Amino acid sequence: MSKKTSNEVLATVNASPGRRILGIGSLYILSLMVIYVAIVSPPAPGWQVFLFVLGGGSIWIAEQMRRATALVLELTETELRDSSGVVLALTADMQAIDRGMFAFKPSNGFLLKLSTGEGRKWRPGMWWRLGKRLGIGGMTPGHQTKFMAEIISAMIAERDGV
Repeated sequence: MSKKTSNEVLATVNASPGRRILGIGSLYILSLMVIYVAIVSPPAPGWQVFLFVLGGGSIWIAEQMRRATALVLELTETELRDSSGVVLALTADMQAIDRGMFAFKPSNGFLLKLSTGEGRKWRPGMWWRLGKRLGIGGMTPGHQTKFMAEIISAMIAERDGV
């Protein structure tokens, strides 16, 4: 058997096409409905501005979600990254993984506890980071995130000698 290289992809997670269409489509429809209400039957001027801001914000989030869910998350021996090259976490920084029912994690996903924090970042539908916590999942199929979580668990156990 050949030894694995550090850039060999061990597991991938990408957005489910059906969830992607449903999620992004719902946000765009919400945006259009809110803007339509603000134009066709305008409430008081303050509320009309609020509706335009809400509609614009929904369009912005839908576009961010469309871009984020077009990417693929890749796990290698050294890092967890997305297909654009952004490194989400180094495997050396991964301390624990939480897949429990009551964990504060994305849908169909898992939560990684890291040894170092890098602030806050969010890719709607794929992952988020709050300090030393990294949530993977959202619009992702459960079988892909479960497989990635199992590999990460094995990597942590092997590294820690458990």
